[in-house]
Order: sequence, then C-alpha cells, then structure tokens
Amino acid sequence: MIRITNVKLPLDHNEAQLRKAVLSMLFIKEDQLVDFTIFRRGFDARSKHKIDLLYTIDVSTDNDEAVIKDNYDNPDVRLAPDMTYQYVTQAPEDLAERPVVIGFGPCGIFVGLVLAEMGYKPIILDRGKEVRERTKDTFGFWRNRTLNTESNVQFGEGGAGTFSDGKLWTQVKDKKHYGRKVLNDFVAAGAPDEILYVSKPHIGTFKLVGMVEKMRAKIIELGGEIRFSARVDDLHIEDGQVTGLTLSDGQQIKSKHIALATGHSARDTFEMLYAKGVYMEAKSFSIGFRIEHNQSAIDEVLFGKNSGNPILGAADYKLVHHCKNGRSVYSFCMCPGGTVVAATSEEHRVVTNGMSQYSRNERNANSAIVVGIDPSDYPDKGPLAGIELQRQLESAAYVLGGENYDAPAQLVGDYLAGKSSSQVGKVEPSYKPGIKLTDMTDILPAYCLEAIREAIPAFNKKIRGFAMRDALLTGVETRTSSPVSIKRGADYQSINTKGLYPAGEGAGYAGGIMSAAIDGIRVAEAMALAINKAD
Repeated sequence: MIRITNVKLPLDHNEAQLRKAVLSMLFIKEDQLVDFTIFRRGFDARSKHKIDLLYTIDVSTDNDEAVIKDNYDNPDVRLAPDMTYQYVTQAPEDLAERPVVIGFGPCGIFVGLVLAEMGYKPIILDRGKEVRERTKDTFGFWRNRTLNTESNVQFGEGGAGTFSDGKLWTQVKDKKHYGRKVLNDFVAAGAPDEILYVSKPHIGTFKLVGMVEKMRAKIIELGGEIRFSARVDDLHIEDGQVTGLTLSDGQQIKSKHIALATGHSARDTFEMLYAKGVYMEAKSFSIGFRIEHNQSAIDEVLFGKNSGNPILGAADYKLVHHCKNGRSVYSFCMCPGGTVVAATSEEHRVVTNGMSQYSRNERNANSAIVVGIDPSDYPDKGPLAGIELQRQLESAAYVLGGENYDAPAQLVGDYLAGKSSSQVGKVEPSYKPGIKLTDMTDILPAYCLEAIREAIPAFNKKIRGFAMRDALLTGVETRTSSPVSIKRGADYQSINTKGLYPAGEGAGYAGGIMSAAIDGIRVAEAMALAINKAD
C-alpha cells in the first residue's frame, strides 16, 4: 500500500478529479490503479475566498514497489505504515486474580476493552449509572435543577466526554498508532465512518450514548464485568502494595492490579487516595468563562462565501494571547453549533462546560476563554489545593447566579467596560437551567480578569466581531483539567503504591477523549504484562 500526502483540490471537486490527482501524483496510468481510499481529509481556510481540500490517500497499484521506486525523490509518496493494533500478550489460562478498573469514561473503557480482548476478564467499577439513566439524570438537572451528585455530567458511563463536543483528535505522540485502534473501535460501535479520515473528527453526545452501550456489551461478551453505582470509598494497601478496595455499599474486592481512571472531578476519591498515602502533586489547570456568539457570524468571518458548505460544517477556532501581566489566555473546548451546559457534580456550586451534537446545528458557537494558573497561584498549598480553589470559585458563581443553579452571565461589552448587564442582546443564552445577568468581576482573581479583558480585543483582531458587545460570557469554567497529578513510573504504576495504575485525565495524563483512550490502552498493556510476570 502506498500513502500519498498533500493532494490539494478545490472545495467543489468531484470524484473524477480526485482519481485524476492520484494518477498524476504517482505518474501511473488508469490500468495500473487497483484502488484507493481516503486516509485523511482536511482543508486550508487561511483565505476564506479560496478554500482548498487537502488529502492523504492510501493507494494500491499493480506494483507498489515499482511505483515507490519511481517516486523515490517525492517526499509525498511513501510506503503506508502498518497501523494494525498488536496485542502485547494474552492472559494465562489459570489467571489467579482479575484486574480492576475504577471509572468507565474513555480511559476506563479502553483499559477494560483491551484487557478483555486479551482475556483478562476485568471488573470495571463506575460510581455513576449506565449511560441512558445517567442521561435522564443530567437532563433532569438542566431542566428541573435536581442534581444527582453520583449521576451527572461528570459521573457515569461514558465519562465527562459523553456530554461534550465529542472531539476525536489529539496532539499526543502516537508512534504505535493506538489512536487508529480507538477510531476503528468507535466505528465498530456505531460511529460514522468519516471519523477515520476527516482531520478534526467529532461525534456528539447522542451518538456517543449508543457507542458506549455497544462497547460495554463487547466487554461483557469477552468475560468482563461492569458494575454501576459502585463508588470506591477505600483502597487497601499493605506494605506499599495494593491488595483490593471497598465500595460504598461495604462490598470488598481483592486485586493487586487496579487501574485508576476516575476522570478529573472525582474530588472525594483524590482526597481518599491522599489520606491513604498515594503520592500526588497539585498541578496547573485553567479558569475563566464560556463565551457565546452566533454561529452564523463565526461561519461568515472564517468561511466567507463558503459558509454553509456541508464539507466545512460549522466553523471552529483556536485562539491564544500572551498578556502583558505574563498570563496566557486561550480558547478551550470550542463547541461549534453547540450549547453551554451546567457541569457541576457537587451541590451549591456552578460550573460551565460546552457540548455539541453530531450535527452541530444549534444557533450558537461557544468556547471557554481561560487563563492558565499553577500551584503558586493557589491560596492554599499541598496536593489538594487546586481542588479547594475550584470549589471556592464554583461556590462564588452559585451565589452570584442566585443560589438556584442559574449561572452568572454578562455581555462582553459590559464586561470590558466594567459594568453590570441587565438585558441580553443578539446572542441568546443557551445555558440551562438559566442565567442571571450581573457583573462577574468578583468571581475570578484580579489577574485573570485583567488578562481576559486584554485578550478579548486581541482575539477580535483575528476573528472580526469576537469582541462584539452582545456576545455573552457565562461563568464559571474551572474543570478544564485535573487539579492533581498522581505520579506514576515507567511501568505505569504509582511511584509509591505498587499495583495502582493512575490513568487518563483524572490522574493528569490526558486531556480529552482521544488522549484518555490512548492512555487507557497503554495502561491496559502495562497491567497485562505485570500480571503475566507476577503469575
């Protein structure tokens, strides 16, 4: 198989033009071409007046070796790598003890799936409910303000990524092509085939629900066991070795190999682990607001006359500004055609996040506009200081929003002018349960407010209208990443607790669905090799 890159064609090209481009790049005739498939499709929108599609294509010819030799001096023609996933081992027939996975988000799913595929029959525990019941609870909170602290945006089958834009791209190094396995498994579970080749694949909440159910069924079919409403309240450690755990209902499970894939909001679990002596450190994260614009306005600025083209879809953006006070402000978790959602998991706190469906056809675009902070900024010190800061900010937002889970909000124009808002403008708020217009200048630390006030006009120079008066800020955004890092060694085990495998976003090793899933595969491999060695 030959892989060719940098094949550029106009946005409105047809199939015949694509085929002709393949023949032209390889200098071959029609009868030499056996087949070709699109490996990657992106677009170059640096000029909204002329948007081109960029392809990477896998090609089969009647003599691949000869064609590659004839194109030896063309860096865009090379042998396609073998991206087939290779399992590192298989479970012994007399497996003495089953591994345990705590958490069933993207990371926990792939720890469990890969272990199951290798024959280890894992026991998977999730404090929340199965995904459809969890969805009812989550929508119930948004509509009726009834919060279930064990079943919500953060907790339950599928993890926090279930209620997000469902982005499936990452910048982590992936030399072993784990990401391809993740995408293939998602397609097998019902995701659209296009996630295999579009440059910025996404799924959306409703499609993720069905996919998660099918992946759960596969794990069970392979001998795995999945328990919901199974919060881990204690970890058993003897002489620095994990030996098991205790669930909230008092049930105990013995295992010397436990993956910790809790996600970034399992604050009580982090507190329990710290009390048990598991080594962790406070880590940096980011705080800020959600900003909403009309999606049509963003499309027009970025795509011009091509706005609305189905291949381009809803426009997204990625922005960063380095401020005079030394802070960096950037857009995070941009959701084209999406909504701002209530994402708290604790009572009397308000947290924002963003979510999109696969269609991305809601009226607004939203993203977090956040400021990077680190442990030196936290009022308290110690490994859990970031958690305490998050709670302080979320409690302040709850009070400012009216103490009923409404979120405080402010027009961008008023925020920049330093005055309270009293009426929404052209941008209708999407946040549910609702918003309370106010002055949000007391929520964040002064250095964050100063940085965001500087950044928004700077972003306006890149996207005209970004600083429009009627754009809406909603607060507060605090769950950008885990506030703790649970340190692990080269063997993926905790540096001071043998048999405990910190994994994914909650432990500080991922940021998003794809990177969490990839980390889950790595952890599953490490667990399998360690189990075989121990047996």
